[in-house]
Amino acid sequence: MASQEIETLTTVLSRLPGLGPRSARRAVLWLIKRRETALVQLLDALTAVKETLVECHICGNVDTTDPCGICVDPRRDPRSLCVVEEVADLWALDRARLFTGCYHVLGGRLSALDGVRPEDLTIDRLLQRIAEGGIDEVLLAMNATLEGQTTAHYIAERLERYPVRVTQLAHGLPVGGELDYLDEGTLAQAIRARRPVG
Repeated sequence: MASQEIETLTTVLSRLPGLGPRSARRAVLWLIKRRETALVQLLDALTAVKETLVECHICGNVDTTDPCGICVDPRRDPRSLCVVEEVADLWALDRARLFTGCYHVLGGRLSALDGVRPEDLTIDRLLQRIAEGGIDEVLLAMNATLEGQTTAHYIAERLERYPVRVTQLAHGLPVGGELDYLDEGTLAQAIRARRPVG
């Protein structure tokens, strides 16, 4: 049996996404073996993030500065705005380096079952950003779930009175995907989004 402190650390780590109790135990044992190097570095990094972590008042990104590094980057196109559900979605899109505009994090998605209403998200702040002008395109990058598409539709309706082009991510066949392994929803999206060859 490990001490209560080690058990607590294991329990806390096991709550992280992708880690179960066994993986957390392995991680704790690895950290204990390297307590003079890896454990100290981990503690320093966690402390630094804890002391400096803030939410960007412009886009809702999580960073150590406010405004965040994306919002103050002069290479970004401020006329193009990508709306995402969560910070993880922003990070995933930005890691791909395919979108060069700015972002807006909603903080979730509309869900009647979970009781998430429009006022629970940052939709009003999004509309305020657009009303201030300077934005030509709003890319709705919602997840391809029923709630994500409901959220995208709701926002698109709210944006109808603004002079902005509203677009959304394409859905359909993944690169390298085989038709036999795809679900009906993905196939339906691919067929609806078909385009001419050439």
